[in-house]
Amino acid sequence: MNSNRTPDFGILLVDDEAPFLRSLSIALERRGYNHLYRCQDSREAMAIIAREPIGLVLLDLNMPYLSGEVLLQQIVEEYPEIGVIIISGLNQLETAVNCIRLGAYDYFVKTSEEDRLIEGIRRAVRMQELRLENQEMRKRFLTDTLERPEVFSGIITQDKGMRSVFQYLESVSTSAQPVLINGESGVGKELIAQAIHTLSNRSGSLVCVNVAGLDDNIFADTLFGHHRGAFTGADKARAGMVEQAAGGTLFLDEIGDLSLPSQVKLLRLLQEGEYYPLGSDRPKRIKARVVVATHQDLGKKQQAGEFRKDLYYRLRIHQVEIPPLRRRSSDIALLLEYFLAEAAEELGKNKPTVPKELPVLLANYAFPGNVRELRSLAFDAMSQHRSRMLSMDVFRRVLDQDTPSLEPDTGPGNTLFSPDQPLPTLQEVGLLLVEAAMERAQGNQSLASRLLGISQPALSKRLKKKEN
Repeated sequence: MNSNRTPDFGILLVDDEAPFLRSLSIALERRGYNHLYRCQDSREAMAIIAREPIGLVLLDLNMPYLSGEVLLQQIVEEYPEIGVIIISGLNQLETAVNCIRLGAYDYFVKTSEEDRLIEGIRRAVRMQELRLENQEMRKRFLTDTLERPEVFSGIITQDKGMRSVFQYLESVSTSAQPVLINGESGVGKELIAQAIHTLSNRSGSLVCVNVAGLDDNIFADTLFGHHRGAFTGADKARAGMVEQAAGGTLFLDEIGDLSLPSQVKLLRLLQEGEYYPLGSDRPKRIKARVVVATHQDLGKKQQAGEFRKDLYYRLRIHQVEIPPLRRRSSDIALLLEYFLAEAAEELGKNKPTVPKELPVLLANYAFPGNVRELRSLAFDAMSQHRSRMLSMDVFRRVLDQDTPSLEPDTGPGNTLFSPDQPLPTLQEVGLLLVEAAMERAQGNQSLASRLLGISQPALSKRLKKKEN
């Protein structure tokens, strides 16, 4: 597969008029569509479809040998998955209705405005991409397989939710549409962006830009570059990040912090596929796939008027949510071992033995900094490590500041106890808390006492009372 071809499937242009074939090809290529096949003899069209990966056919109606209507019927019968757009010199409602009835996706008159025709083709391409992506997703989820697990080897996990994320990314890897990565700070969004880039097989580089704090002018200059003399101090031309990412992937991190004027520029880049370097009146085509990431809820931001609705819907065509570490408790011990080994190698120390209660203790911590915070803790602990057994002091200092609550959710609309039920006694509530703490601590009394904020002897006393 040629990774630089857009879209991933071919577009076949069938028309007996060579000038129109040539002009339509140029118009499509100017908009970034370069996976094109041309056919001037209608008798050769079906052979091309059988031989090449055609996903969309642009078909003239009035042609010698085989008419467009006959070809339309053949394509629909033999290749129902292929979309067909009729482009005719006849502006006849009856003809258009009949073509749609026979299975055409859309109908355009050759005299139509070029932009209207291209927009119709763009819609058809997007529909085909969605169909292929949904097909691929169904296959992957039904078989529960990863075709390229090596791509995700840098992401340490055994979590089923993360595996579902990987399967989804594989299914949309060849799409040219943007990908929105949601996730709290520290979950590894840049690693996910790297995986998306690798899966796409693009020949260019992954170019990363953190857009947080960039004002509109700096954003435009960073992404689009400038010509010499565009502003004071611009003594030479500079290529922007969009151009540097040509043939590859442009990753925009912290997209939720982008100003409204910059959002307009990004929307045009995604919608029109073109941009203007500062000081230039000639547009350039974007040749990179765009991946964005944020820790913010863009849905809430657009409702509040802080994020453009049209840009939001443009970005969320492909969307993945990276679960926080507290929802990946099975990964904590795995990540801890990995980071300790990494730190030991970097610091020139022997990897210590991990106390068996440490993973249990960490599983009850919220990890607001997620994987990044766990890595920091592991490196800090290794820097202070002196004996065979890893000291838990570093971890205890952090965890003591944020001991998790064992109380039920009492948020808005919730009550601790049902109003139509009798209240439990203090002794009964105490026993319930003890049970919950022991369950969280996986039977470790030392840890359970820490969760309850009482001494271990006091907990032992309560457990004996419970048994009696």
